[in-house]
Amino acid sequence: MSTSTSLNQFSILDRLSKEEILKDFRIALISRHASLMGRKEVFMGKAKFGIFGDGKELAQLAMARAFQLGDFRAGYYRDQTFMMALGELSVQEYFAQLYAHTDVKAEPASAGRLMNGHFATRSLNEDGSWKDLTKMYNSAADISPTAAQMPKLLGLAYASKLYRENKELKSFKTFSQQGNEVAWGTIGNASTSEGMFYETINAAGVMQVPMVVSVWDDGYGISVPQEYHTTKGSISEVLSGFQRTEDQNGFEIIRAKGWDYETLIQAYHQAGELSRKEHVPVLIHVTEMTQPQGHSTSGSHERYKSKERLDWEKEWDCIVKFREFILKNEIATADELDGIEAEAKAQVKEEKEAAWRSFSSSIKTELKEAVALIKEAAQNSTRKVVLEQMAHELSKTLNPIRKDVISTVRKALVTLRLDSDHSKAALKSWLQNQEQLNLDRYNSHLYSQTKWKVSNVPAVPVEYGANASLVDGREVLQSFFDHTLENNPAFFAFGEDVGKIGDVNQAFAGLQAKYGESRVSDTGIRECTIIGQGIGAALRGLRPVAEIQYLDYLLYGLQMLSDDLASLQYRTKGGQKAPLIVRTRGHRLEGVWHAGSPMGMILSSLRGMIICVPRNMTQAAGMYNTLLQSDEPAMVIECLNGYRLKEKMPTNLGEFTVPMGHPEILREGKDLTVVSYGSMCRVVLEAADELAEMGIELEVIDAQTLLPFDVTGQIGESVKKTNRVLFADEDVPGGASAFMMQQAIEDQELYMYLDSAPQTLAAKAHRPAYSSDGDYFSKPSVEDVVEKAYAIMHEAQPKTFPKI
Repeated sequence: MSTSTSLNQFSILDRLSKEEILKDFRIALISRHASLMGRKEVFMGKAKFGIFGDGKELAQLAMARAFQLGDFRAGYYRDQTFMMALGELSVQEYFAQLYAHTDVKAEPASAGRLMNGHFATRSLNEDGSWKDLTKMYNSAADISPTAAQMPKLLGLAYASKLYRENKELKSFKTFSQQGNEVAWGTIGNASTSEGMFYETINAAGVMQVPMVVSVWDDGYGISVPQEYHTTKGSISEVLSGFQRTEDQNGFEIIRAKGWDYETLIQAYHQAGELSRKEHVPVLIHVTEMTQPQGHSTSGSHERYKSKERLDWEKEWDCIVKFREFILKNEIATADELDGIEAEAKAQVKEEKEAAWRSFSSSIKTELKEAVALIKEAAQNSTRKVVLEQMAHELSKTLNPIRKDVISTVRKALVTLRLDSDHSKAALKSWLQNQEQLNLDRYNSHLYSQTKWKVSNVPAVPVEYGANASLVDGREVLQSFFDHTLENNPAFFAFGEDVGKIGDVNQAFAGLQAKYGESRVSDTGIRECTIIGQGIGAALRGLRPVAEIQYLDYLLYGLQMLSDDLASLQYRTKGGQKAPLIVRTRGHRLEGVWHAGSPMGMILSSLRGMIICVPRNMTQAAGMYNTLLQSDEPAMVIECLNGYRLKEKMPTNLGEFTVPMGHPEILREGKDLTVVSYGSMCRVVLEAADELAEMGIELEVIDAQTLLPFDVTGQIGESVKKTNRVLFADEDVPGGASAFMMQQAIEDQELYMYLDSAPQTLAAKAHRPAYSSDGDYFSKPSVEDVVEKAYAIMHEAQPKTFPKI
């Protein structure tokens, strides 16, 4: 193993032809002029905001030359030159994103849902099936939070390791060619201060995965200079302890200047070869980069950079130095380079204008239609003058956006409210049609819209033998995971303590020994990158289960779940998917950090994921089976106090499924509907027994999943019978119980059938105190349910149920 970070020297003129070098020069100029013109478009009011990759061109060209078909990128918003060099981003597409063009054909990365500089390739066909990723240049969809691209980069690289080491995956030829793919990450120097960066670097060094991380170092983080960001002012110096040695694994660390084309080409060639062949992670620290226009269109860098620094940036601009290199080596003359620049500038201008025409034409068409319809409606209206003024102002709007059109039409319909239905019918019909179009443009694909969406998985009931044995609940899960590992080579599980001991609750007991470390594996204590590891692997066609040991620790990984996984299908408009299953456990146990039920937090931040809350392990096994047949990301929250409760062993493990969004009636009753989930179901059922002795019959419903929530209307049907409802859970007041109430009352119009005020029963607002007493005085008890239900019945029938 080499311990040297020096570059293997070669003559660039021997490796690249003059044509290839001049092609790079042309791409650099195209990218630069796209940045310069993009900034002007924002200042002209044609775009909302702009952030550009100027100053970073040469390193990205070098990275593109080392990048191969099947490789993956997880980067950030400066990487436009790299995407252009691969042919995965045209100038017209670049400006389409700047303008927020909602046509996925015009703007394939996000269909206008993300600000400019967010790059993605489309991994899926229009029907949601996978493309052959080995024949593509792949870019995982970017996200804005700094360093948040790093955790999934780990997973993208880890997938190559699995594809290389797991012989059962050899047939997955459209996802990998024997694990030869490299995952390439890019990050700005200031963002390396984030914990996600360090956690990813450490995990990659431990795991030895084919990951190349480039740090674009221009000496600043917006206005803050390097000395405020990084110890010693150098991330490669800080990480020098990660450098591999003769007898220890680690990182290969390479340094290069951002203006030195020849050294950059050498650096990326060496990094790619090493990582691809030996699965060694590499850090490339690219220093002395510039940022000619500052951070973004939100301000000027002249406010915080000295004159000396600004002069240095002009002199050492990478394109200036690239031109000098070409002239020095007589690759082209000055006149030839001037001609290339003139052509590049003209091309950018032409494609920019084409992007604007394409973006604005449909809006202008809609505007003309709206103006005509408003004028038509005005003819027979008592508010004719007002309506014609609306139409006139709309027609004169400079650079109109869709909001201008729709907002005016809606105001016009309010103005027409006293006129006949006939006079406004055409305008109203036009608006309804536009609302459907805009639903697709701006609101679609939060969840899967493919034939593999979770709602399409057939429901298969659980079956038991005549003499079904009673076992610990954990044994049901262990048998299910055993069956799945045997029958699904893409399925694997990992997390803290999952491997050798089979997780802290033994659902994977003995399975690592049976199937190997690549199928059931341990990780370090690093929840953020456990989630990222799962996201990246799922992006590459695998079916991971990533375990977060306790629900309270989900906070460490929440940003990745919320900003990346939950929004992935939405922000790519169905272009990418990562059907990761996150397995965790929570609710009742002991103490502040091991008994949490922060469901409101989860429900608010993880829209786009399926949220399963099984009451026992049989239900959990059925949910896992459903999810593994779908293409949607999900979280399954098992009950901490249920692993050793006895359950019957099913005979059709691996076959039975639990439909998502289908509540289950656990006990029928006529007086009061109680809706709950998870561990609270047992509490409510025990209370129901006590209340029955008092003459009160509860109808107990297990919600089973919170996202989706009761798509069947089961709760509404129950309330039609009982005319009363109580939503109970272990979250804080106003959390998931309030969510369930809102969903049921608004979507199912329960207010029409209620004879009593709808009620909630939740835990205390604080974290649960320790010990059994802490649980009793923090979480809803059987007595709490009994008293709450009785009070509802007392209010309705005070004589039959006198006050306690």
